[in-house]
Amino acid sequence: MIITTTALVEGRPVQQYLGLVVGEVIIGANIFRDLFAGIRDIVGGRAGAYENAMRDARKQAIAEIEDEARRLGADAIVGVDLDYEVVGEKGSILMVSISGTAVKLG
Repeated sequence: MIITTTALVEGRPVQQYLGLVVGEVIIGANIFRDLFAGIRDIVGGRAGAYENAMRDARKQAIAEIEDEARRLGADAIVGVDLDYEVVGEKGSILMVSISGTAVKLG
């Protein structure tokens, strides 16, 4: 499955637009992750736990749109937009949202 942020896939014309596909993943940050991220922020360095959580959420969201596109008979998703949002009390929830257009290529 080709997944791209561009509107077209070079050398492969779109034969059919199959519809919008959307993936959404919401992850709650646990208290230990928050604690260790805060300590790292104070002493410097990277907040690996948050980076891993964001990476996992992104992979899950991409897998969701890929599964949905396959069900529609697509062989590509074009125009992909990926967004991250922190929501909830004190920003304790990470939401990853991804959308694109499922297409059949020539």
